[in-house]
Amino acid sequence: MKVREQWTSKIGFILAAAGSAIGLGAIWKFPYETGANGGSVFILLFILSTVLIGLPVLLAEFVIGRRGQADAVSGLKKQAPGKPWYLIGWSGFIFSFLILSFYSVVGGWVLSYLVRAITLQLSGLGDADFAELFGSIISSPLEVLIAQAAFMALTIWIVQGGIKGGIERASKIMMPALLVFFVVLMIRSLTLDGAMEGVRFMFVPDWSFFNFETALVALGQAFFSLSVGVAGMITYASYLKKSENLTRSAVSVVTLNIVISIMAGLIIFPAVFALDYLPDQGPGLVFIILPAIFDQLFMGQFLIIIFFILLLFATLTSSISMLEITVSIAVKNKYDRRRRLAFIIGLAIFVVGIPSALSFGVMSEPVFFGYTFFDFVDILTSRIGLPLGALFTSLFAGYVLSNKDAHNELTQQQSWVEVWRVLVRYVAPVAIIVVFINGIINIFS
Repeated sequence: MKVREQWTSKIGFILAAAGSAIGLGAIWKFPYETGANGGSVFILLFILSTVLIGLPVLLAEFVIGRRGQADAVSGLKKQAPGKPWYLIGWSGFIFSFLILSFYSVVGGWVLSYLVRAITLQLSGLGDADFAELFGSIISSPLEVLIAQAAFMALTIWIVQGGIKGGIERASKIMMPALLVFFVVLMIRSLTLDGAMEGVRFMFVPDWSFFNFETALVALGQAFFSLSVGVAGMITYASYLKKSENLTRSAVSVVTLNIVISIMAGLIIFPAVFALDYLPDQGPGLVFIILPAIFDQLFMGQFLIIIFFILLLFATLTSSISMLEITVSIAVKNKYDRRRRLAFIIGLAIFVVGIPSALSFGVMSEPVFFGYTFFDFVDILTSRIGLPLGALFTSLFAGYVLSNKDAHNELTQQQSWVEVWRVLVRYVAPVAIIVVFINGIINIFS
C-alpha cells in the first residue's frame, strides 16, 4: 500500500463503525445489565444517555478523525501543533491494547462454545451441567490459551487486509449476517408460550428502579456500547471522504446500536421468562443460561449454533477496530508495514492477555486491590480509560476546535452545530466526570 486508504462506500464505513460499537457490549453486557437493573427503566435511561451524551461524543470523534486524515496521534498533532492533545491518541493506543488483551479472552470463550455447539456437545445438558461446563472451560489453561490465540489470529488476519480488503469487506459480510441471525432468533423467542412476560419486563416501567445508581449504570453502558473514549472512531473516521455527512453517519451508528441492543433483549428475556428463569443472572447469562434455554427449544441445537456465530461476528467486529487503532498509530504513513505490524502488535496483545486468560484457573488469586488480573484490566479500562478518553475528546471538540472548524466538518444547519457544541462543552463532560468518580469509588469500595 503506497497511499492512505479510504472507505469505498458510506455503508462500508457505517457498518464498520457500528460493528465496532455492536460487540459484547450489546449482546453480552446490555442484557445482563438490563436484567440486573429492572428492565424497562434501565433501557429508557440507556437510550437517553446514548442519544444525549453518547451521540455528541461519537460525533466529536468523527469530526476529529475526518479532519485529521491520519492516525489518532498524528491527526491531533496536526490540529493542535505544539500542544499535548495528541496524548488522546496515545491513550487510545494503550487502552485499546489493554481492552483487546482481555476482550480476546472472552472471544476465545465464544469460539470454544461455537466448536462445542457445532459438534453437538451442548445437547442434553442440565442447568447445573451448563454452569459446570462454563467453569471448566474458563479454568482450563490449555483451552483458554488456544482459543484466545485462535481469536487473535482471526482478528490479525482481517486487519492485515487493510481498510478496503480487510475491515470493510469483513464488516459488509458479518454485519448483515448478524442482523439476519438476530431476526431469526428474535422471532423464535417471541413465539414461545409465556414470552410476553419478557416483553413486559423490557417495556413496562417498574419505577422503583428509577434512581441515581441505575442512571449511572445506564450511562456507563452507553459509553461502553458505543466504543467511545479509545480513539476508535477517530481512527475509522480518518479514512472517510470529506464529502460524507458525519451527522447522518453518527446517527446511523447510534440507531443501529440501540436497535441491536433491544433486539438482543428481545431474544433473551422472552425466552428467560417463558422457561421460568430469572433475568438477573449477571455475566453468566449468555454462557450458562442461554445454552440451557436453547437446549429446551425445538431446533435448539441449530439455534445455539446460530447464536454463537452471531456472537463471534459481533465480537470480531469490535476486536478488529481495537487492533486497527494500535496498528494505524504504529504504521503512520508507512503503509507497506501494515501486515508485519498487525502481526507483531497482535502477538504482543496475546502475550499481555495471558494472565487474563488464566485468571479463572491457575492465576485466580486476586493481585490488584482484591481483583484478579482479568477483572483489574477490565475495571482499569472501562472505569478509567474510556471515561478519561471520552472526557478529553469532548473538551478538544468543544474548546479547541473553532466554530469555523466545526461548521466545515458539520455542514448541517447552524442551530444543530451550536446544540452539539453545547453538549460536548458542558453536558457530556459533567456526565463523564460523574461516571468516572463513581467508577473510582467502586474500585476501592
